[in-house]
Amino acid sequence: MTPIDDSSSNSRRKFFKKAFASIALSTTGIFSVKAFSSNSPSFAGEREAIRITRLETFKVKPRFLFLKVHTDQGIVGLGEPITEGRADTCAAAIKEMEPYLIGKDARSIIHHWQALYRHSFYRGGPILTSALSGLDQALWDIKGKALGVPIYELLGGPTRDRIRVYAHARTAESIKKAKEQGFTAFKTGVRNATQSGVIATQKFVEEATADFAELKSAAGKDGDVGIDFHGAISPQTAGLLIHALEPYQPFFIEEPVNCQNVDIMASLARQTHLPIATGERVFTKWGFREILEKQAASVLQPDLCHAGGIFEGRLIAGMAEAYYATIAPHNPLGPISLASGLQLAACIPNFLCQEQVTLGEGYIKTPFVVKNGHVETPKGPGLGIELDEDAIADKLGHEWRNQESYLNSDGSVVDW
Repeated sequence: MTPIDDSSSNSRRKFFKKAFASIALSTTGIFSVKAFSSNSPSFAGEREAIRITRLETFKVKPRFLFLKVHTDQGIVGLGEPITEGRADTCAAAIKEMEPYLIGKDARSIIHHWQALYRHSFYRGGPILTSALSGLDQALWDIKGKALGVPIYELLGGPTRDRIRVYAHARTAESIKKAKEQGFTAFKTGVRNATQSGVIATQKFVEEATADFAELKSAAGKDGDVGIDFHGAISPQTAGLLIHALEPYQPFFIEEPVNCQNVDIMASLARQTHLPIATGERVFTKWGFREILEKQAASVLQPDLCHAGGIFEGRLIAGMAEAYYATIAPHNPLGPISLASGLQLAACIPNFLCQEQVTLGEGYIKTPFVVKNGHVETPKGPGLGIELDEDAIADKLGHEWRNQESYLNSDGSVVDW
């Protein structure tokens, strides 16, 4: 037996003690090395906090609300905490979160979300969840920038190289123009939807169907066109209209009825082979649970400015996957909302298509570019965007309001 050489053993211990130094990510994303000490409480204890110092909101035309979360490390996170038509109310909700957030470590995203959601006692609702959504986006932006990676890298890594996006289109000409810009998927609305009444006339159904058929023809058989009922069509008419549209194979039927009665939507879903989509007015994982359990929709459209943010969207996508449902993030808002949706799309397996109304021209320094119906998966840290402050300067402030709609025949209030 070879005798133990204590001096050699001690030397090895000293070597490995130095070699296996504790490694922690600094706030700049660069690895720092610190010699291990048996008195060190944990790796987490070695990290330097990123303290929130200020929350700044500002309205941006046409109807956006942007959020900047400032930190003591100089990292600024971007979010879009808006319920359309309630920008001032959402800004006030963010202001009310300040006493809790100021001085807190920006990296504890889920903890802050839980505290702000649950400690409010009266949970949920579009204002609270929209404020939380924008905050969530900004905190993930901070964490990604601190670590030097896109947000999707922190949520499991990329599941795709390109992300399909769709454009809004109301006419055949607008579809042809969007195709020239690189789009292959589109969404339209029901022609004259607010005047459909409780039970639409045969003329209404035929004209709405003919209008969609023209758009589908312009898109071609290799193009996709979804149609948004916007929750403005009655259940009685929705069934008639869905049946009439079936020969033209819409990409999906969005909000065939208002989502306040999930059973009615589920009944319509069982009556057609067309995919039913919903989600822009559904909030958090708890709201989407009923949609999935009752199989009311197979295309979920969480709005990451309303439903709870990026991580809540990831949880919803995971729930949807178990029901073979797909995710098409809703987004009729600004470039921060789009960037958030792209981060989610990049890391989930069950993604369908991302809505957009602006690729960021006049808002961010490097707008997204559509090629063959897709944008490249973002590569920059955090949300991967930088606001163009000079371009935004002339867009500050707005007084956008939701439209008022009435039935022409009798003046009664209708959904829009």
